[in-house]
Amino acid sequence: MNIVPLDLAGAFSIELERHEDDRGFFARTWCRDELARHGLDAELAQCSISRNTHAGTLRGMHFQTAPHQETKIVRCTRGSIFDVIVDLRPDSRTHTQWVGVELDADRSNALFIPKGFAHGFQTLTDDSEVLYMISEPYAQEAAGGVRWDDPTFGIEWPHVEVRTMNQRDRAWPNYRVGSRRNRGE
Repeated sequence: MNIVPLDLAGAFSIELERHEDDRGFFARTWCRDELARHGLDAELAQCSISRNTHAGTLRGMHFQTAPHQETKIVRCTRGSIFDVIVDLRPDSRTHTQWVGVELDADRSNALFIPKGFAHGFQTLTDDSEVLYMISEPYAQEAAGGVRWDDPTFGIEWPHVEVRTMNQRDRAWPNYRVGSRRNRGE
């Protein structure tokens, strides 16, 4: 695994080290020891998938509040997505900044998302599937979110029409600097 820092403190791109031969390739997608060597949270409490029927599906921007904050490793296992993270940590030098990474099943790349970030994605192809490796179990009472189109962040989503989004994601509030609920605390 090649773990590459992104512009947001604590966030990383994970690229596979493929071992290829005439059968195809083999690669590690998660390694507790490798993550720990980079000082990253290597706890794994839950794995989940989302299947998305249509290109243009938008999910997000989600987080869990303390004490249930999550570290995630997200990988697109079918199709491709534009994955976005926003730093909601109030004491971070990158507070309210975002990074977007195209995750693609052919590349098998992933995104390491630390606690204190909001996360969402837009599908770029029909029939996309996303795998989440998560450090904490889902806690419905801790589920929070912020608007995907909040001007505070200025996320530049791909030029793909948003065709599908659930009502909960459409109803998240805009981020308010100083709001404990919006910070994931």
